[in-house]
Amino acid sequence: MSKMKYLCQKEAIAIDEELFNVYRFSVDQLMELAGLSSATAIAKCYPDKKRVLICVGPGNNGGDGLVAARHLKMFGFIPSIFYPKRTDKPLYTNLTNQCKMMGINFVEEFPSEQTIQKQADIVVDALFGFSFKPPVRPQFQPILETLSKTSIPLCSIDIPSGWDVEDGPNNEIPSLSPDLVISLTAPKICMKKFNGKHHFLGGRFVPNALKEKYGLELPEYPGTECIVKLNN
Repeated sequence: MSKMKYLCQKEAIAIDEELFNVYRFSVDQLMELAGLSSATAIAKCYPDKKRVLICVGPGNNGGDGLVAARHLKMFGFIPSIFYPKRTDKPLYTNLTNQCKMMGINFVEEFPSEQTIQKQADIVVDALFGFSFKPPVRPQFQPILETLSKTSIPLCSIDIPSGWDVEDGPNNEIPSLSPDLVISLTAPKICMKKFNGKHHFLGGRFVPNALKEKYGLELPEYPGTECIVKLNN
C-alpha cells in the first residue's frame, strides 16, 4: 500500500459532503458507526478502566460522543456525560434520551481536576471536530484547561479538541495531549504531531470510489473489525 494520506480541513469537509449528498448516507448513520468505532477502541485499549467521563460538544463530534457512551454502557463500562451546550435538534435529543433511558448519568456541573481524578478512570474528549475554528467559546475554555492538566488517560474522537486540523496545537488554546485518538474516515494532517500511545482509524464506511477519488490509501481493516490500529 502507498503511504497513507492525511486530510486537510477542506478535504475532510468535501468528503463528508459527498458521503451525505452523493452517497446518501444520513448523519445519524455515520454518527452511529463513528461512535461505535470510538467505543470499541476505548474498550480495546482500556479494558480494566471502567469509569468513563465523556465531555460532549454541541456538534457532530458531540453526537459521536453520545453514541460512544451508549456503546460503552453495553460493553460493561460505567459512562457519565457532561453535555453543557445542548440543542433541540431531534437527532441530538434522541441520542440524549437513549443514554438517559439506559441509565447513563448526566453531570450538570463540570467537575474539578481533583474530582475527575477520583471519580473517573478515563476521560473522552468529544467536544470539537475537524470543522472547529477558534476562538473557543468562553464556557468551553475552563473545560479545555482542566482536560489539558488531567493525568488520567484522555481519549479524543477524530482530533484533539482545540487543535488546528492542519497545524496541531494552538498556542492560544489550552493544548490537549490525549493518550488515544480515534481518527474517523481518514486521519487529519494534525495527527502527524500526535505523540500519544494509541492511534486508531474508525468509521469503516468509505466507499472504494471515494477512496480512489481522494487518494486516501487507507489501511485494510482486519476481518470484521470496525477499527484498525495506526502507527504514527
